[in-house]
Amino acid sequence: MQGRREARERALELLYEAETKQTTCAAIVEALPVAPDSYSTDLATGVDDDRAAIDSMIGENAKGWTLERMPAIDRAVLRMATYELLHRSEVPVAVVISEAVELAQQFSTDESGRFVNGLLSAIAKQTRSDD
Repeated sequence: MQGRREARERALELLYEAETKQTTCAAIVEALPVAPDSYSTDLATGVDDDRAAIDSMIGENAKGWTLERMPAIDRAVLRMATYELLHRSEVPVAVVISEAVELAQQFSTDESGRFVNGLLSAIAKQTRSDD
């Protein structure tokens, strides 16, 4: 699923850019000369649409951490993966978590992979009973 991996990476870029510019992913996508692929757009704008519920779920499971204290990349990865867990039931839990951990390890801190893995595992237990 090389295409989905690249789509997740592009969605991560959109989420990060939207946060740093304090705007929405939809506004970022609209301003681009060439639209990203549909999966990237769906992930990024889906996070925007469900941000309150996603952030609440992350906050409830992030023991000892607030969203504001997390690195921006970790926040974006967690939001995107939580969106997938909630709204993309066709994507197996193991794939969502593995891809998120890889993105966190590649683009964030040395500790981010373990942090993202643990937090998403807890969220997956709450959101998915089939995997």
